[in-house]
Amino acid sequence: MSVLQTLKERSNNTCELCGATNNVSQYTIPPSLNENVDNDLLVCSTCKNQINGNENMDVNHWRCLNDSMWSEHVAVQIMAWRMLQRLRNEGWPKDLLDMMYLPDEALALARATGEDKDPSEKIIHRDANGVQLQVGDAVVLIKDLKVKGSSMVAKQGTAVRNIRLDHENAKYIEGKVGAQLIVIITDYVKKI
Repeated sequence: MSVLQTLKERSNNTCELCGATNNVSQYTIPPSLNENVDNDLLVCSTCKNQINGNENMDVNHWRCLNDSMWSEHVAVQIMAWRMLQRLRNEGWPKDLLDMMYLPDEALALARATGEDKDPSEKIIHRDANGVQLQVGDAVVLIKDLKVKGSSMVAKQGTAVRNIRLDHENAKYIEGKVGAQLIVIITDYVKKI
């Protein structure tokens, strides 16, 4: 059974964050690159657009997290925690965060994107042109790069899709070139 079909069955074909029934799709929580039931959830287009920053945050829409934060599925708990962190200055999310519990492993994954940090503390990744990079973006190499520890050379013009960000160093991103996951310096990429 496919991951999407499993998600639809476990959520009864509804958004696992807000309960909406239309325009639901699979969402892999960053920084995961692999789609599987533990890293994915089913979300509606409204939730997905606000998570990705494609729409302005509607604070009242996220009151649904009062219910979804208690989900038995770790991926749903992690996304609820991240969204509550983004909204923590509103007041009510802070109360929900105080009640919420995540096991250590899930909390480490939830913190991987830096949602719990103040904007001034966040590390911002920028490509060679100064454009901000986000988890899941696609970039193209602007120079041939020799991959350390192997004889492989990543050629100029190679597209690297679904990148992950190193949350300790603003110059490093990760992505797959061919079948190999490599670390790439942001000075040598351009966002597509």
